Amino acid sequence: MTEPYVYNSIGKNQNSKDCLLMKTQKIALILFCILFANISFQTSAQQWIKDMPGYEQYKEIAPQIRSSVKQGRVSAEWAEDGKSFEYNWDGKRYQFNVKKKKVDEIGEAVKDESMRERYRRMYAGRPQRGRQYAIETSSDEKLKAVYRDANVYISNVDGSNEYAVTTEGSIEKNFTFGTATWVYGEELDQLHAMWWSPDNTKLAFYHFDMSQVKNYYLQYEQTEFYDSMNVEAYTKVGAVNPVVELMIYDLETKKTVIVDVRDGKPFDDYVVGHYVYKIEWAPDGTELLFHRTNRKQDIMEWTAADAETGKCRVVVREEWPASFTTNTPFMQYLENKKSFIWESERNGFKNYYWYDLKEGLINTITDDEYEVAGVVKVDEEKDLLYYLARSSDNHMKLQLHRCKLDGSKDVCLTNPAYNHTVSLSPNGKYFVDVAQTHNIPPFTQVIDLKGKVLAKLAESDMGKFEELGLKKVEMFTFTSADGETELHGLLHFPSNFDPNKKYPLLLSNYGGPATNAVRENFTTPNSLTEYGFLVANIDGRNAAWKGKKMLDKLYGNLSIVEQDDFAEGIKALYDRPYFDKNRVGVFGTSYGGTTAAACILRHPEVFHAAVANSGVMDWRNYDNIYTERFMNLLENNQEGYDAANLRNYADNLVGKLMIYYGTTDNNVHPSNSLQLIQALQKAGKSFEVQVGPDRGHTAVNRERMMEFFIQNLVLGK
Repeated sequence: MTEPYVYNSIGKNQNSKDCLLMKTQKIALILFCILFANISFQTSAQQWIKDMPGYEQYKEIAPQIRSSVKQGRVSAEWAEDGKSFEYNWDGKRYQFNVKKKKVDEIGEAVKDESMRERYRRMYAGRPQRGRQYAIETSSDEKLKAVYRDANVYISNVDGSNEYAVTTEGSIEKNFTFGTATWVYGEELDQLHAMWWSPDNTKLAFYHFDMSQVKNYYLQYEQTEFYDSMNVEAYTKVGAVNPVVELMIYDLETKKTVIVDVRDGKPFDDYVVGHYVYKIEWAPDGTELLFHRTNRKQDIMEWTAADAETGKCRVVVREEWPASFTTNTPFMQYLENKKSFIWESERNGFKNYYWYDLKEGLINTITDDEYEVAGVVKVDEEKDLLYYLARSSDNHMKLQLHRCKLDGSKDVCLTNPAYNHTVSLSPNGKYFVDVAQTHNIPPFTQVIDLKGKVLAKLAESDMGKFEELGLKKVEMFTFTSADGETELHGLLHFPSNFDPNKKYPLLLSNYGGPATNAVRENFTTPNSLTEYGFLVANIDGRNAAWKGKKMLDKLYGNLSIVEQDDFAEGIKALYDRPYFDKNRVGVFGTSYGGTTAAACILRHPEVFHAAVANSGVMDWRNYDNIYTERFMNLLENNQEGYDAANLRNYADNLVGKLMIYYGTTDNNVHPSNSLQLIQALQKAGKSFEVQVGPDRGHTAVNRERMMEFFIQNLVLGK
């Protein structure tokens, strides 16, 4: 399940280093969209909120919070020799000479495009969410492969001399070549469905037989005089999946080879090759590489197919019977393009392993009970790996490590007291380090590989923050609902906070598996506090970065384990004299909408108001790739699916609930909200519904949301 969609879908590039980058960019884009959405909300207030308590305070302070701290963050651009770097600061351009430890002003700051423009440019022309590119151009830009009307065509890049590679495709029969299903695009990040070989003599492409897959019908353009219908072959939990194949067309022989993605075994739920994705050519072009899993997704094999015969061999096999494997682990080729670094959770934590594409495992590089978090640099000449790891006193503080490729001589090069972002010099002798925590704003230093600080380049300016009276967020810890695990939360305060008053609280959580609401990045207070609320972010046993075995506790228990922990996080604040435990709200979108509904229905003694936007209310409604990965197959976990069905808790509603859905939401279908609405009506419950006509996976206007919370947690009390 992915987060609310604003622009086009974001997929992964075809090399694995870019996969990690795209994952990071996806998270950044989500944060960016939320940020700008909040800003736009400030100028489109609902009719009642202007006369409500807190509005004038919010209107005055909230727009200033984002710019209240001048961040002491420097982005270094190293010279190739590693002896100097340039950076912008306070409108000027500077050069730092590492040996001389000297800074020289060299001109005006190099203008950097805005975040908004950067993302618009980066993702312009991307396929819509869940879709794939219909045109793939060869690397020499002479040819193009085209998907059209369920078939694949090849032509010159200008469209001349086109011919059909396939002719059997039929949209009516759901029998396609050169494209993938919407669920493959959404959950397996398949942005591409056709792949040119490195020498452009072969074209690999998908074939999907969806003839047995049920269609989902979604009514579009309901606000127009005439509506339309969106029809999608969409597999939900327990339903029939499409049969997927890979084909390789040879432009010289005009012959097509069918890749034996299941090693001659029939297509069923248990065969490894039920799902086939993350397709790319081997650097030498002799093999087609792809990931394949069984339907349960507890076995994943990175597989190589001979381009001439289609016969497959396993390069890396991952297995985690207790729950699920990572679908697309990080990997990075070394210079010879034959060996690579592979990330695996096989010991219960993400660690690095050194593999050869033909020979298999060379050696284990790291074998720690904390997680690696990114390769910074591989210095093959010196046999060194520089990487980030979560090796500090908590999993949120990244540290720079260096070790030999055989795993020996591992050292931490950064101060464990902080969370670090580093830029390593090309010669590996120095790094520019941006250090921070949730309540210590960023500062930038130049450090050598012995840990000596050579210079402090920038510190954050908190003057405006203090002038506005803003309060730093507070991190707190509590114990999980099962009494076994230490968890974390963040508490945000209004600028005019008075410890002698009692405040209502809002929980703002996404809450999905392997996501994090709490981080050790410097955090300005949530602007909603200015309405006179405390705001909390809480990590349950759903949190990423803490190892595989903790997420195993969530497996098969979505909407139960993590929601129980969120309730415990709220209870941990009960002894705060300024917190009114009888006035607690919760809101979120997508999985956050599930969180909001589950909290108020399953823990009515803790939560008193909720706004549930575009949430999954019964996991049997959602797509099978995402859901079965975290919930097991329906036949294996009927009890878990029943427990997570929020309709079964309709009788529990005591507080105030607002449900929002968009009528054209092709991700979390409107049936989720409609089913819960029906159950609440049958239970004789009073609640509120907001609908987004012709809107997709979205949320109610934030001012309307705050009207709801103020009415029910402030004025109604």
